[in-house]
Amino acid sequence: MAHVYNFNAGPSALPKEVLERAQKELVNFQNTGMSVMELSHRSKAYEDVHNEAKSLLKELLTIPDTYEILFLQGGASLQFSMIPLNFLQEGKVGNYVLTGAWSEKAIKEAKLIGQTAISASSKESNYKTIPALDELTYNEQDAYVHITSNNTIFGTQWHSFPTVSHAPLIADMSSDILSRPLDVEKFGLIYAGAQKNLGPSGVTVAIIRKDLLETNVDHVPTMLRYKTHSETNSLFHTPPTFAIYMLRNVLSWVKEQGGTSTIEAKNAEKAKIIYDAIDESNGFYSGHAHKDSRSLMNVTFNLPTEEDNKRFLAKAKELGFVGLNGHRSVGGCRASIYNAVPLEACEALRDFMISFNK
Repeated sequence: MAHVYNFNAGPSALPKEVLERAQKELVNFQNTGMSVMELSHRSKAYEDVHNEAKSLLKELLTIPDTYEILFLQGGASLQFSMIPLNFLQEGKVGNYVLTGAWSEKAIKEAKLIGQTAISASSKESNYKTIPALDELTYNEQDAYVHITSNNTIFGTQWHSFPTVSHAPLIADMSSDILSRPLDVEKFGLIYAGAQKNLGPSGVTVAIIRKDLLETNVDHVPTMLRYKTHSETNSLFHTPPTFAIYMLRNVLSWVKEQGGTSTIEAKNAEKAKIIYDAIDESNGFYSGHAHKDSRSLMNVTFNLPTEEDNKRFLAKAKELGFVGLNGHRSVGGCRASIYNAVPLEACEALRDFMISFNK
């Protein structure tokens, strides 16, 4: 098997220990004689996995009892519609902070359903920064305020979150959930596709304050109501059982690593290694994001010319580096260094960057 350094932006690297556990249990899960993919979602064997995943997530993120944990389908992209369908009532405004492509897509969907506003935007700078907290504007009619905590394409991240008291703060945390400790009580709703830090693609986690489930949603299709899934323990219809099983295993791995504080320290160390290679290159590498907005999950950078970018990426591929191409809307290079990417991969990338510069 070829050795590779996996820097894919998503679906992305999974911990080796998690993959090996899945391999071991794949054919005969807990002596059931079946794979976890074959189990009925109503069976005790699967329900134990399902409930353990919820319990571990609650423990790792210190989620209060006033919140419900849901396992949904449709990715974070379906949440762009579910949120306004459930909360954007007539006479109210969906207020969005634009920090990249995903927040643009979120507000685009909301505009199909109701009135929207832009709280702040860094689009004019090609999303190189996160707006300062005192730049955010609110409306008395806000149904909610929506942010994207980390921006995979542009390599920016919120390092502190706004305190919003007049409306629920909603966050798309698809690309940095579980990468650091989190004050859940700042938010009315947190949602995240699993395929970056939580597991494989196929399941979306939603952490929702229970009082928000009481909103009148009689006009919303049954499957698109958060209340539907809350009342049935996310078992209203067949859930993505294998993805939830893998989520459970990733959460167990994070706990074994020491929890989110330990993970945060490791992520900071990994990011510093690559950012130092950029900053110490005398301008040969240039980061896209401003230093005060840099992401610990996605390091985006360019070389002096497009030809240099192409040569760098071609040589990197030869050496076993996977997924370093920047997003097509930005170009250049991107190293996605989610929780499961080991320190050794970041050190190897740094060494290659230094040698290529020379």
